[in-house]
Amino acid sequence: MLFLVFFFSSSVFAYNYGFENITNNNAGDAAIGEAQLSFSVTKYSDTQVQFLFQNIGPEDSSIADIYFDDDVPLMTWSSFSLMGDGVSFSEGAKPGNLPGGKAFSFSSDYSYDSDSPVQPNGINPGEVLGIVFDYTDGYGLDQIIAALNDGSMSVGIHVQGFASGGSEGFVNTPTNPVPEPASMVLLGIGLLGVAGVSRKKILNK
Repeated sequence: MLFLVFFFSSSVFAYNYGFENITNNNAGDAAIGEAQLSFSVTKYSDTQVQFLFQNIGPEDSSIADIYFDDDVPLMTWSSFSLMGDGVSFSEGAKPGNLPGGKAFSFSSDYSYDSDSPVQPNGINPGEVLGIVFDYTDGYGLDQIIAALNDGSMSVGIHVQGFASGGSEGFVNTPTNPVPEPASMVLLGIGLLGVAGVSRKKILNK
């Protein structure tokens, strides 16, 4: 996957976001999710934006559901742009609302679910998922980043596959991220892919 890096100009920037636990079913699992799960937002085309979700590992965990709130109709779903090996998602998460997310306006119309079997097909350590949205007329990347930063737009994830057997809900942390060249994000993904392949080889010995 490293070859992907060379197709992007350094003038294209990625805005990176972490997650904050909202369920705290297990303090250890909450800490794992906050440490190794994140997403980046980048320009995909003149009319589209990409959200790239990643699990850097190494602890067992699997992003099984992804939710966007729909208070601010800045964008509409277009396609999945990238699915790491072993990742398989479809529209419409189950449950329809993020567990623990009653304070937010998440909607099943803007949600995505790992296909059965849920945990193996989720975003596990070393894996990524890209989701592309079309801009709503009159909006663009700047408005999406501003909404994420001020909390008027939220992204939630339901995570399973912890070693404890439990699950947790997380929501992005409103912040003012420092944009990084998108090539750096892709380089990290490439390294994750290499690490994932190496890990699989070790496990299969």
